[in-house]
Amino acid sequence: MNSEELSDQRLVQRAQQGDNRAFDMLVLKYQSRMANVVSRYIKDHHEIADVTQEAFVKAFRALPNFRGDAQFYTWLYRIAINTAKNFLVAKTRRPPDVDKDIETGEFSDVSGVLEAEDRPDQLLSRDQLQAVVVKALADLPEDIRTALTLREFDGLSYEEIASIMECPVGTVRSRIFRGREAVEKKIEEMG
Repeated sequence: MNSEELSDQRLVQRAQQGDNRAFDMLVLKYQSRMANVVSRYIKDHHEIADVTQEAFVKAFRALPNFRGDAQFYTWLYRIAINTAKNFLVAKTRRPPDVDKDIETGEFSDVSGVLEAEDRPDQLLSRDQLQAVVVKALADLPEDIRTALTLREFDGLSYEEIASIMECPVGTVRSRIFRGREAVEKKIEEMG
């Protein structure tokens, strides 16, 4: 267990014993990361703030049931995703087809693939490549897209992804492999 996990575990134990300041510290630590997770599903910044807050309220209410089988962040991450999806269902909207918005510049780097010089022809190629990657991700089934984005953009381990997605690690590895393969195929088709 690394120092961050140990710190979280101590704060969770204190919060479970009624120390609200300990939970406040967890909120401060993870607030921006949770807003980022929620922003994959919801684009309006006011709604993102509301849903993020709702996820923390749900986490606070469920905290007595947190047994520590998973890392606190992984548990919180799952709550944030479920809260965002529930929000969309309640508003009779579907989650967006793309986990990252090309206009926000969040696709600044895909393992070095999207880096380009400042020459116009290379900028055009980079923009075209970004569009291909966005489209390829949008075309993936949700389970594959989720596993791939959790790994490639959030840097989570296979074990953390398995915990979030509530499936075996082998399934996560397979989904990520298939997702990478599909994105690479689209890039190759681009020429």
